[in-house]
Amino acid sequence: MEAVARLRNNPTSPRKMRLLADLIRGMDVENALNTLKFSTKHPSVPLEKLLLSAVANWSVKNEGVDVAGANLYVKIIMVDGGRMLKRMRPAPQGRAYRVRKRSNHITIIVDSRIPEAVKA
Repeated sequence: MEAVARLRNNPTSPRKMRLLADLIRGMDVENALNTLKFSTKHPSVPLEKLLLSAVANWSVKNEGVDVAGANLYVKIIMVDGGRMLKRMRPAPQGRAYRVRKRSNHITIIVDSRIPEAVKA
């Protein structure tokens, strides 16, 4: 049984977050957590917390099943563009440049590699 965790309006550009999402897609949860923990990119902190939240959601859904023995992996991770804050920055000769401060929405789905029939 899979579990979902979502993070909305994270103030990081989607492109920067997708670099990390592509890095952990399909990985075992333990390896993904280690990869995010030791990553130098700044979006790794909220992504690590979101992955821990997805694991906690999975453990609530599957009471009585050990998380360590379940062989969890990152089944799906999606990064979509969120709202954009539009600001103006002064430019030469009385003009103004538009600055778009981007944000993103992240969805993580974790699942067990052990089939449902074997668990029961």
